[in-house]
Amino acid sequence: MTPMDQPTAPAATMPATPPESPLAMPVQDFGAPPRQAFPRLRNDWRVWMARLVAFGGTAAIAVVGFLQMLQTFGVNPTPMQWALLALFVPTFAWVGFSFCGVLAGLFAPRLTTPEEPNHARVAVVMPIYHEDAAKSIGLLTALAREIEREGMADRTEIFVLSDSRDPVIAVNETMVIDAARKMSPLPIWYRRRITNEDRKTGNISDFIRRWGGRYDQMVVLDADSIMTGATIRALSARMNADPRLALIQTMPILVGGETIFARLTQFAGRVYGPMIARGVSAWSGNTGNFWGHNAIIRLSAFAESCGLPRLPGRPPFGGTILSHDFVEAAALCRAGWKVRLDHDLRGSFEGCPPTLLDMAVRERRWAQGNLQHSRLFGMRGARAITLAHFTIGILGFLMSPLWLALILVGLVLSATVLLSTPEYFPTAYQLFPDWPVFDARRMFWLFVVSMALLLLPKLIATFRAWSRPLARNSGGPVRIFASAMFEILLSALIAPVQMLIQTRQIYEILRGRDSGWNAQVRAGSMPDWNVVIARHWVHVLLGIGTLIVLAQFSPAQLIWLSPILAGLILSPVTSRYSASPVFGRWARMRGLLVTPEERDPPAVLSEAGAVFRAMPRPLKGAAGLLKLAGDGDMIERHIALLPANPPLPEDKRLNRITAGAKIAHARTRTEALNYLTRDETDALVSDPDLLRQWSLLPS
Repeated sequence: MTPMDQPTAPAATMPATPPESPLAMPVQDFGAPPRQAFPRLRNDWRVWMARLVAFGGTAAIAVVGFLQMLQTFGVNPTPMQWALLALFVPTFAWVGFSFCGVLAGLFAPRLTTPEEPNHARVAVVMPIYHEDAAKSIGLLTALAREIEREGMADRTEIFVLSDSRDPVIAVNETMVIDAARKMSPLPIWYRRRITNEDRKTGNISDFIRRWGGRYDQMVVLDADSIMTGATIRALSARMNADPRLALIQTMPILVGGETIFARLTQFAGRVYGPMIARGVSAWSGNTGNFWGHNAIIRLSAFAESCGLPRLPGRPPFGGTILSHDFVEAAALCRAGWKVRLDHDLRGSFEGCPPTLLDMAVRERRWAQGNLQHSRLFGMRGARAITLAHFTIGILGFLMSPLWLALILVGLVLSATVLLSTPEYFPTAYQLFPDWPVFDARRMFWLFVVSMALLLLPKLIATFRAWSRPLARNSGGPVRIFASAMFEILLSALIAPVQMLIQTRQIYEILRGRDSGWNAQVRAGSMPDWNVVIARHWVHVLLGIGTLIVLAQFSPAQLIWLSPILAGLILSPVTSRYSASPVFGRWARMRGLLVTPEERDPPAVLSEAGAVFRAMPRPLKGAAGLLKLAGDGDMIERHIALLPANPPLPEDKRLNRITAGAKIAHARTRTEALNYLTRDETDALVSDPDLLRQWSLLPS
């Protein structure tokens, strides 16, 4: 009898977690050769052709850009011109890579789902940290019903892995889990860690080391992401059919956006994303990447290869690996396992940041995580494409300071020309003068080509959508084209602001500032004027100052820099009103930025909404905890989801002792709650004896 063949108790009597079934997950030494699970695979001709197009095409574009810019400056470039050249080439190549990556998608393989019998045991795991439990677990409950309809209920279980430290949120989680168990046809297990070392990677590793032996495959979701039951069935079948396949990443479709910013991101991901994913899938081949969620993983392979070490030194470059997903994919590939992006599956969804400022908070952590990868280029046995994934991730953030430096050097060059007198005879015995060389026409065409490389992928994706149901389901060709133009315009205004924000983030990281670990903002609101002005006043001043200087000394340059200056000057307005749900609804009513999932919501999302409305309303603050104390049934339902006699570190034991002493000294529940610190309150809601002792006090 396998662990999952054991009969499951009714929801009312189910323990918080199933019996432990440990799976060894050794910490890896990336400086030592990997333990090879399989010999390395040879890629087929399609993968090599895709790489030739993606990387060879980018290299060719970089060389052409270098030669053309060099001719622009003549035979004897000045030091500043060399600096401009050094900044222009990687920027030009980066823009070219996006175009070449799309072309590489022509060699993407045709993927199919085998129909052979599949008995793989599946765990759907969702790590959460200070989330709206009703929304997250509502998604899982709806998914459980879909999995049952797909015939997988006998081999699938759901695991909620909480790292929440807020005591009120912890109580809300248990109340929602208790309600979800009554609505779910699948077991829903719940574990809240006593401590949360190593953040998300530590959360997942703890699950594998304690329960990994119970399952064959693991589907990882984010707190705002979900997949359809049919997609999970297809992923499980594809993995089961190939014993070398360790991880399949899907391309999540963004859903649920209400603000203009969220809808803009959502539309871009839906229209441009599939084509970009085809390209990445084509050149990655079986050496793909992991994005941390909406993927299926072979547990034995992951446990064997992906126990991540802490990097030596202090954060931000040392300590816990933040962007662990890239590194886990690299570890699997170096051991000979296949990692693949299956671009064809459409039943994978996630939420998107509601505002520009919320996106900046997320990007701060991503920037630090990606820069950490610079310390892993010496990983023994790493595949070349793995290092390409690392490099692309790092450049995704470094391009902002490079772009800014390119603009500044260009302005300095212009000022030098305007404010200095050329020296035609630098040597006393020179017969012919040295004429200043600057080919403005060639420079203009380089600018045109740059814009073409930047916009062509978006236009190709838009025109491609016209011949597919995507256009019809998004309002028709006219509306999808108008939406694309609106997205390009608004993105052009946002890009300069993101450039400066990311440049500041890189500066902070290089200075040694850690990003910390804050809860994700899933549902934002339009910020007040004082908030956006405080965040963007530097951008406005920089834009206005540059505008005044150029208008005075070089009005012609305003033509080229006007999109950047407009974005900086208007940044408070753009940041505030792009965060408005009212303008988001206005755009939707006019058919702008509409996606098929918005017009015809997937069943799993509609059902999740219905489940959410049936969930208990969340407790809030001290009043919520006092409500818990006054309801004996609620206390017992909460206690039922607490671990039995968990081993506690010294600081946690001390918090329980001091909490017990303060409760014993207090005359009422309210007085006791006022005495307790946050850590002591967390000890209270984590200990059955303390809860019962506290509830016996007068109200």
